[in-house]
Parts: sequence; C-alpha cells; structure tokens
Amino acid sequence: MICHDANNLNVACLRVRSAKQLFQLLNDRLKRLLGYTYTTIFLPGTNKTTLYNYFSDLQHHPFARSAAATTSSINPYLLHPADSKKWKPLQLDLLNGEKFIGRWILLYGAQETVSETCLESLPGFAELIAATLTNSIDYEEMLDREKENDIIQSLNIDFATIRQKQDLLKVIHFKLKNLFDFSDQFVAVINDDKLTLSSFLQDTQSWADEHPKYKQSVAAKYPLNDGVFNKVILSKDPQVFDLRQQHARGNMPEYFQILYDSGVRMVFMVGLHVRDRMIGLWCICQVDGQHMSSGQLQLIRKISVQLSIAVENIKANEAIAAKEEEGRLLLRMSDDIANIHDLIKRYKQQLEEKKIYLEEEIGTTHNYAEIIGNGPEMQKVFRLVSKVAGTDSTVLILGETGTGKELIARAIHNNSSRKERIMVKVNCATLPVHLVESELFGHERGSFTGAIERRIGKFELANHGTLFLDEIGELPPELQVKLLRALQEKEIERIGGKTTIKVDVRIIAATNRDIEKEVAEGRFRNDLYYRLNIFPICLPPLRSRTEDIPVLAAHFMQRFSKKLGKQINKISHSKLQELLQYSWPGNIRELEHLVERSILLTTGDTITDIPLPSPRQQNVSQPAQVYFSLKTIDENEREHILNTLIYCKGKITGEGGAAQRLGVPNSTLSSKMKRLGIRKEHFK
Repeated sequence: MICHDANNLNVACLRVRSAKQLFQLLNDRLKRLLGYTYTTIFLPGTNKTTLYNYFSDLQHHPFARSAAATTSSINPYLLHPADSKKWKPLQLDLLNGEKFIGRWILLYGAQETVSETCLESLPGFAELIAATLTNSIDYEEMLDREKENDIIQSLNIDFATIRQKQDLLKVIHFKLKNLFDFSDQFVAVINDDKLTLSSFLQDTQSWADEHPKYKQSVAAKYPLNDGVFNKVILSKDPQVFDLRQQHARGNMPEYFQILYDSGVRMVFMVGLHVRDRMIGLWCICQVDGQHMSSGQLQLIRKISVQLSIAVENIKANEAIAAKEEEGRLLLRMSDDIANIHDLIKRYKQQLEEKKIYLEEEIGTTHNYAEIIGNGPEMQKVFRLVSKVAGTDSTVLILGETGTGKELIARAIHNNSSRKERIMVKVNCATLPVHLVESELFGHERGSFTGAIERRIGKFELANHGTLFLDEIGELPPELQVKLLRALQEKEIERIGGKTTIKVDVRIIAATNRDIEKEVAEGRFRNDLYYRLNIFPICLPPLRSRTEDIPVLAAHFMQRFSKKLGKQINKISHSKLQELLQYSWPGNIRELEHLVERSILLTTGDTITDIPLPSPRQQNVSQPAQVYFSLKTIDENEREHILNTLIYCKGKITGEGGAAQRLGVPNSTLSSKMKRLGIRKEHFK
C-alpha cells in the first residue's frame, strides 16, 4: 500500500512549485499515508545558527517560529513545554546530497503506535520531500528575482526625480517599509573630514524619537573606526547586527543603546557608494528580531545603489540652493548684479548637468573590476597605460569589440591628475546624427525646434576632467570638422551661441574599426586621425592571449557564483581546454556571458558544460569583419549628398557640380540641403 501511494506521491511532487503546495501535499496525501497529526519543515536562517518555520500557517499546530539549528532535541520546536507530554515527535534531516537543507518534524499522539513499515518508509519520503523542497525553493527564488527586478525598475523611476529629503522619505515609507517590515531607518553620510559620520535622513516615525538622548544622537558626529562602521566600510554586502548579542557582550555604541532601549533588536547596515566612493550608509531596524533572507539582503544591496544616487542628487540640490542663497546675498551687496547672477546660473547649470549625467547611469554600478592579464601582450598594454596616464596627451585605444577598451580608458583616467574630476563617456555610434553636435557641444535655448532651454554639452561637462569618445570611427564627417577644431583650439561653441567657450579636457578615443583603412577610403579625416593618434594603445584580442583565459574564466565564475548564490568553484579540465581552443570572436565580453550562462545551467560545484557556438555557427556568423550601422533614409541621403559635395570641392551648381553629379535640378538639391540641415561649413 505504502509503495503504491509512494509512486503516486512521486508524481504529485513533480507538480509542487511553492511552500503552500508542499504544505497541502504533506497535510493531504502524506498525512493519510503515515497517520501523523501535525507536521512542519524548518529551514536554516541566514545566520546559520537558527532554523525558521518554512510554512506560514501557524494557527493549527503547536510549532514555534524558530529554534536553535544545532539542537537535536524536539522540545525547542514546541510552543509550551507541557505539549511534550501530548505528542510523540519524529524528526528527519532533509539533505540535498550531503548538504543540509532543512528538518522535517512529525507529531503523533502520545498514545499512538507508529508501525515498523511506516518507520522504514520515512527516510525514502524524506529524500522525496528534500528534492521537492529544493525545487520549490528554486522556483520561489526565481519568482523573487522577477519581483526584485520589478521593484528595482520602479525605484529607478522614483529615485530619478528626487530632489528633496522629504521626497526620499516618502519613497522609503511607501515602497520600502512594507517590503522589509522595518520599524525604523536612517541614512548617514560621511563628513568632509573623512573621519566621521553624521545623520542625513531620519525616519519621521522612528521608535526611538521619545528616547531622552535621541535628538542629541541625531546631531552628533560618530567616528568611522568605532568597530561597527568599519565592518560596513569593508564590505559591499549588508551587515547584520543582533542587538541582543551586542547587549549581552556589553560596551555597545551609544546609537545602538538608544535603539535597543527603544525596542529594536535587529539592525541591518549597507554602505552607499557613488563611482566606487563611499558617501555614507543606510540603516534598517527591526523590533521583532527576525533575520532577513539572503534574497532580501541582496535586494537591500541593489536598492542601496539607487539610494546612493538619490542621496548624491539631494546633496547636489542642497549645494545649488546654498549657492543661490549666497548669490542673493551678493546681489544685495554688489553693483555688478548681472555678472553675479550669470555666475550663479552657470554654476547651477553645471551642477544640474552633472546630476543628469548621474541619473542616466541609475541602475548601473561602477564596480570596475581589476583588469586581468598576465601575458606579455597585456603587460605591454599596462606599461603603455602607466607611461601615458600621468600626462594630458590624447590617447587612441584600438581593438576589437569586447576587448575592454572602456576599462583601459577608465584606468588611464583614474591614474591621472584629473582622477578627482568626472570622466564623461560619449558613444558616437548610438547617437542620432542630428543630435551628435548638441550632445558634444550643447545648445542655446531656441536654437532649433525642441530646444526649450539651454543645455551644456559633454565637452563642458567634462571640463577639467576626461572625455571618452567611444566608437569615434562612427562620427559623421561634418562633426569630424567641428571636433577637430575643438581639439586644436581648446574651445567650443554651442549651437545657436554667439561666443566661444574655453574648455580644458583630456581626450581618450576608442574604435573597433581599422581606422587607417577608414582614412585611406575617405570616411575619416586624416587631420583628425593625426590629432587623435598621438599615443595609440592597441588591445590584443582574446585569441592572442590564451594564457589569460583560465584566470578570466575563474574571475567571472567567482563573480557570478556569488551573484547567483551558488557554490561553484571549478571548471572541468576538458571544458577549460575547449575554452583555450575556441577563437573568441566576441572576446572577453563573450567569455563573460558564456561563463554566466554556464553558472545558471550548472547544478553541482563544477562547470562541466559550456555552450560554445559550433564551428558552423562561427563560420556563418563571422565570414569576415563587417561593420554595419543602421540609418534612416534621411541620414543615408544626407551622408550621400555631403560626400558628393566634398568630392565636388563644395561646388553645387554648374558643370561638374554636385547637382549634376546627383542628377537633380539645382533647386531640388538646395531644398534638400535646407531640409537636411546641410550648411557650407559642413563640406568646405
């Protein structure tokens, strides 16, 4: 009977996808089969010292919510010691291989007799439940990740519009408080002395606001090396502090003592970082003393990235307000009102543009990994970087797609005298032709349709810093002229502007094209090429540095294993040999994506399958290196007319003119030039 029902149970287990379905299975089929009265499953907590009740329905059985993970006794699972006289408990550890994943508890009435057949079948049922539980947890984690992505996307939109502290408090209160079930939270920022921390944002409904020392603690400065903040500084992951343990040990920091006196029992802290610079921390408090799951802790870390940008934007907004107030005072004291007002307005505009640049990068962390390369090819690159980084010379980085050109550009910037300033990136391949000039040089209000306000360009935004021009080979010919002028004269002019603006910008350019061939075929100006090619750095493709493949693969394996919560630490020898023999048309980026996919597909601790493209797919996808940029009909027509005008040396009408070459009347060509915004300075 048990064998027959076990087969049916095995089929039912395949359909289980959630804790609720598993609970129904245990209370329906298994309860009839094994004859127990109550059952539950306990899972390990994030701190590995306690177990928590996996099932949410606690109304109909006498189990506690949590217990010590190391105990082998049943009693700690019961709400009242008296209950031990009523029940006959059985417990079985649930294992996935040798890994402990939970504990299954069954309660029989004290007077009931458990048959030998039942006892013999329990290990088999435990093994079946362990497999079902693993699948259920994996499925719920997948749903949690999808929910997590939705939350992050929603918060991106909310945080991008925040300018005031009260706006940030509203988002935290309405979107995060229920999500993490916290009683209190606060944000602290590092002071200008870099040695202390002060409160920046407090919960208006704080449990501690009635404490006699609360106001004093909010106004105080706390040292960063107090033993608590050190842990937060040294880790990118949230740090967990159990105030009950802190209190038992004694010598608790004052801010923890105030929280403990106010009923708080658990504190979670995570650092706030902007461009790899720590600016403060976010603290979440709970009164019920429950540990968060690893998924919740990872979500806190992801949200902290967006929160960091929001805090930086608020600080920038406060700086603007302070400058405006300073300007109003100066206006009352100075006769030169117009000049001072213009100064404040310009400062405000620059701060706003820097804020916009940060907002455009919300959701993207600047966790630039250390550049990996031990072979002679990369050592040569490192030597070139070290030689040029300390200068202001223009650098041209050459290399195939996915070889790490942006990482090299950032390494040069971070080791230069301009490292305290911003590095602004412009991808010339992704900008529409009609917006490239405005993006680089800015525009005045009313200079063209849609220009409702003045906007500074990337050159001004990068003033005293570095401008990284990625995919420079995609820059349209008419913009190449203006870029050349900006590089030669070190000054720019906004679209619609009447004055030139001096700029101090260090240029780093990059391309995956054969730039010398582009020059030879007339698609790239030779004078601009000579201006950019002052210090070229050529990055080797991955197929030329196979000695770095094992190190790179291990680096990506470690990163994605941690990110995906897996314990994968090896790549099989045969698969490593396949990586070494593969041609890597997508270079390091392709290796990174393949390792991530392999981590997702691997169930053990060793990668035994890497889905490399077949040789046929490689041949089909890469018969030759082809560069293709999708353009509109107007963009193609504009480029064709410009190339013809340049070929005709600017002659539009008459014998040998562009109109004759194009086979259109002079008036038609003139109207097309006007419609497409082609002016004489573009081709002369």
